[in-house]
Amino acid sequence: MLIQIEDVVSPEEAAQYRAALEAAEWVDGRTTAGYQSALAKDNQQLPTDHPLAVQLGDRIVAALERHPLFMSAALPLKVFPPLFNRYHGGQSFGTHVDNAIRGIPGGPRIRTDLSATLFLTNPAEYEGGELIIEDTYGTHSVKLPAGHMVLYPATSLHRVEPVRRGARVSSFFWIQSMIRGDQHRSLLLELDMAVQRLTAESPRHPAVVSLTGVYHNLIRMWAEM
Repeated sequence: MLIQIEDVVSPEEAAQYRAALEAAEWVDGRTTAGYQSALAKDNQQLPTDHPLAVQLGDRIVAALERHPLFMSAALPLKVFPPLFNRYHGGQSFGTHVDNAIRGIPGGPRIRTDLSATLFLTNPAEYEGGELIIEDTYGTHSVKLPAGHMVLYPATSLHRVEPVRRGARVSSFFWIQSMIRGDQHRSLLLELDMAVQRLTAESPRHPAVVSLTGVYHNLIRMWAEM
């Protein structure tokens, strides 16, 4: 399941984030990569404990908690503190798969069920830099407006194409879902969206209560806490 989520933050807020990040001191992104990823990774990253990364990351997590599509699609149990990267001057990230387990600094480990990239630079401001995601349905090229996010299974092979002009600044992070399986999450999202449409069209329809019960009972059956 690959989902594009609009307006996680507003364009104005994304511009504020980007302005603050441009003044920060970036480090080699390979310092936080695993062995396999480090061989393919060429970008810059804000240190994970940088005060700006913590501040902006907290704001992003708060925005996610207010976004109904993210909550429905991810059914999050834990969100890894958002990180920030920058690509410019031909930098790229070759094909790789994300680590299955990530340790939250000073906190617990999480299982990376979902990967997320929140774009902070508008597409017209840089050339290249597409996020290429491979899944069972083919290869997808993603390059979204500032403030929009893509959410996809962390099991997917993916890469970032070279940035040939300008700079691409993004936030990236992982989510451990209450629902481990991507197929189960997809079914629950489809059911949730159908219930919402039916509720909007016919709020007193008896099927609303029945289908809502099915939705919650499936969560009870599949959830891991």
